[in-house]
Amino acid sequence: MGDSLAVRQVLEHTKLAQGPEVLLEKTNAKARAALEALAARDHNGEVLTAVRHFPAREAQWAEFSEWVNADLCAAYGAKGIARLYSHQAAAAEAVHAKKNIVIVTPTASGKTLCYNLPVLHQVLENPDTRALYLFPTKALAQDQLAELHDLNTRLENRFGVFTYDGDTPGDARRAIRERGHIVLTNPDMLHTGILPHHTKWTRLFENLKYIVIDELHTYRGVFGSHLCNVLRRLQRIAKFYGSTPQFICCSATIANPGELASRLIENKVEVLSANGAPAGEKTFVFYNPPVVNKALGIRRSYINESARVAQEFLKHEMQTMVFSNSRLQTEVLLTYLQRANSQQPGQPESIRGYRGGYLPNERREIERGIRDGKIRGIVSTSALELGIDVGSLDSVVMAGYPGTIAATWQRAGRAGRRSGSSCAVMVASSSPLDQYIVRNPDYFFGNTPEHAYIQPDNLEILLNHLKCAAFELPIEATEKMGEADLPELLPKLADAGYLHRAGDFYHWTQEAYPADTVSLRSVTSDNFIIVDITGEPRVIGEVDFPSALTFLHEKAIYLHGGQQYHVEHMDFKERKAYVKEVDSDYYTDAVKYTQVRVLEGANSERISPGGENLWHVRTHGDVLVRSQVVGFKKIKFFTHENIGDGKLELPENEMHTTAYWMTLERGLVESLPFSVSERQSGMFGLLHAMASVATLLLMCDGRDLGTAIGERPPAAGSGESEFAPVRYEEMASGKMKEFFEPNLYLYDAYPGGIGFSEPLFRAHDLLIEKTRELIAGCECEDGCPSCVGPAGDLVPRAKEAALAILGRVCA
Repeated sequence: MGDSLAVRQVLEHTKLAQGPEVLLEKTNAKARAALEALAARDHNGEVLTAVRHFPAREAQWAEFSEWVNADLCAAYGAKGIARLYSHQAAAAEAVHAKKNIVIVTPTASGKTLCYNLPVLHQVLENPDTRALYLFPTKALAQDQLAELHDLNTRLENRFGVFTYDGDTPGDARRAIRERGHIVLTNPDMLHTGILPHHTKWTRLFENLKYIVIDELHTYRGVFGSHLCNVLRRLQRIAKFYGSTPQFICCSATIANPGELASRLIENKVEVLSANGAPAGEKTFVFYNPPVVNKALGIRRSYINESARVAQEFLKHEMQTMVFSNSRLQTEVLLTYLQRANSQQPGQPESIRGYRGGYLPNERREIERGIRDGKIRGIVSTSALELGIDVGSLDSVVMAGYPGTIAATWQRAGRAGRRSGSSCAVMVASSSPLDQYIVRNPDYFFGNTPEHAYIQPDNLEILLNHLKCAAFELPIEATEKMGEADLPELLPKLADAGYLHRAGDFYHWTQEAYPADTVSLRSVTSDNFIIVDITGEPRVIGEVDFPSALTFLHEKAIYLHGGQQYHVEHMDFKERKAYVKEVDSDYYTDAVKYTQVRVLEGANSERISPGGENLWHVRTHGDVLVRSQVVGFKKIKFFTHENIGDGKLELPENEMHTTAYWMTLERGLVESLPFSVSERQSGMFGLLHAMASVATLLLMCDGRDLGTAIGERPPAAGSGESEFAPVRYEEMASGKMKEFFEPNLYLYDAYPGGIGFSEPLFRAHDLLIEKTRELIAGCECEDGCPSCVGPAGDLVPRAKEAALAILGRVCA
């Protein structure tokens, strides 16, 4: 053990802090012992790929400003807050100066006080003042409600504060509308429950002075694009009632918080990023499960390794939180840890799970148990990632990379909080994204490159919100809504029967209110309902239309809550899929064929880094994506063997969207010293890796991007632009024709696009460079899930061919 590089790193980076606090020394000693135990198993120094030590940070203080209400100062003083952190004071001053702001500080830095202090001051000074707080989850709103209730009690109940969400009883809603100075809600409830019924909320809208948007960084992609439109409608209604609210936003660390905030509220925003809060000492470890088959790049299960790491911390009496990336993984990890830490007779369970699907009372009881220290280990989905108060934990283990650097720091921040030392371990899975992060720790620990993007003027999203806006208030023909051309769109909605023009205004004509059918989490509301007909018919879930074709085709095995269902019938007209419970030893995987046709290039650049006629072209623009599920494979559980397949004839799905693509010109393709099949496999492997790196750069979910390879479109007017038909036999055999000049497409997987193609075009060089690092840094021989894809899916020299292509396109 003494010779291990990893052990030396751990000992170097986790030295005991010199100081009088015995508790701190004990915690450090426990963390060091646990890390030494992990390092002892790392004989080659390959498992602990990074051990970073962050020293404790002292607080930077500021006094309460003279303008702050004296009773409010006294209430905070009674809570033990006699002074402010410097960033809290700066935020309060900026709000008092009537500026829109975004506060960008780490987890547990006291962001709540940044907005509560100026809002409560104004409410106490002028009891007519109203404020609306938006949180992405109900649990966060409940957590903030407790903090505000505590302050209200100390202020002798001088203001009304309530949550307003789907769980709010009907009889309480009227009282909230009348007496709520501060209303805590979420974007979905604002969209369906408040804006369409604004006439019942006159008191709120007439006096609306502040809108607080917490966890701003979560509003990106589709959700963020919807929220921007919801805020457009909110500001439109506020203006109708004579108020112009001020925005206070809070965000985790991302590269463009100011840009994101100003796009969401469509106004200037001041960014406050200095952090005056103290922080405890923290050790951050990257743990890469050991390789068990080097040729195929197969590693030990990251779920098993996460359980092992968590058990090491628990064994050293450290209160530990384990994060997983799915509900299923949460339950599996919980089972492993509960078996390893058996419950003592007559004692409550010390290892608990926490995820969506648990009842609210049970979740509150678990949160209390963590704060009180009765629960020693907690396994959670992202539900506990955001700022719910669970006190100070000793360690955090992440089973898999959470998908973004911001989310990783959020999770790591659950341990340690403001005092005491803590440890965070990220256990990597075999996915390319995880492997890139653990092999390139400087990328993670350096300045965050993550940008959050939204596209609120996506036509599908915008049209839905135009309908909602028309229901709420008639739309004037000359009105503005983002960059949209309303004089063109409104007549089309009128022609479709949604609106009626009377004078200069367009009025809603339908009976139903449109917000009810518009989900903020997807672009379209065209969903399939899943009906279980094993016994009495019952609805068990719903999926969007494109996913239904993949998961709910006839003969599919659909998995829901751990139960297997056989899909008996798909009713396209009624949008229903009928399923029956089965006990199957296999699941199905759809064979999907995708073709992309270029409609129009918005920007293009021809590049030849090394000269010698090795040209490639980067482009972004509009495309038409045609996808069709042509068959399915039967995959055996546990062994993942292919035990059969089937042919399907399902409708084609067409989508107009935006894409970024790279064209490899003929000279470059012919310069590759490989066979046709090796070249083709290299291209598919390269695209697989590019998609993984793109999700890293765009801060998006892997499902937000689609991939395809197609032939470079012929010159305009040649008459060869139509899609070619595809046969299932071609797909099943893998025998596809050679591409003469291939286009490698990364397209937005939503109708109309969601704003990813142009940023990818701009980041082309970085995307190519990082993709090359990812593939070259992988230790496998012929390709594996961590770089170009599983070796079984590609020909032997695919990895080599992918690197050869990158060698020719890298500057």
